[in-house]
Amino acid sequence: MSRFEIISTPLSDLVVVQRMAIEDQRGFLSRLFCFEELQAHGWAGEVKQINHTLTRDVGVVRGMHHQIPPKAEAKLVSCIRGAVWDVALDLRKNSPTFLKWHAQEISAANKRAMLIPPGFAHGFQSLTTDCELIYFHSESYDAALERGLMPLDPILKISWPLQISLMSQRDLNHPLLDENFEGVAL
Repeated sequence: MSRFEIISTPLSDLVVVQRMAIEDQRGFLSRLFCFEELQAHGWAGEVKQINHTLTRDVGVVRGMHHQIPPKAEAKLVSCIRGAVWDVALDLRKNSPTFLKWHAQEISAANKRAMLIPPGFAHGFQSLTTDCELIYFHSESYDAALERGLMPLDPILKISWPLQISLMSQRDLNHPLLDENFEGVAL
């Protein structure tokens, strides 16, 4: 029995993972990750790192982050408390959906996750207070290979649903794209 329903998005290789909870009067069990099931939908390799974040306030934007080869990573992003507007942006050189983004509300209530392939940048905006996310990464963090895009870059045209209440100085200082940006070669 599959514990996930896989939902396609307009961006090739990016999928939404609907967790199928088993519930009874005690509560529920929901599988967060299963290599065998997710491998068929783009997860490659093992889980090298798991991160847990807390975003306290509504309207906070984090992102848009990615790692370049040889540590380009897949991410499975799940919200286990609250709700976020989760955004994935295709940066893959020569992709038919290059510089296109897809957003999805993921929340503790809807039990959805985004399976983000290598070559995509990721970010989110908190829709509620005290949002907690769990990230499964196919590669370990490498500061020398980490990159970021400015979430308000006019070339990206990301539609954040709420007024932005806070962004880190680091995210605000990511460079804007120009016509010379060729993408990430995988």
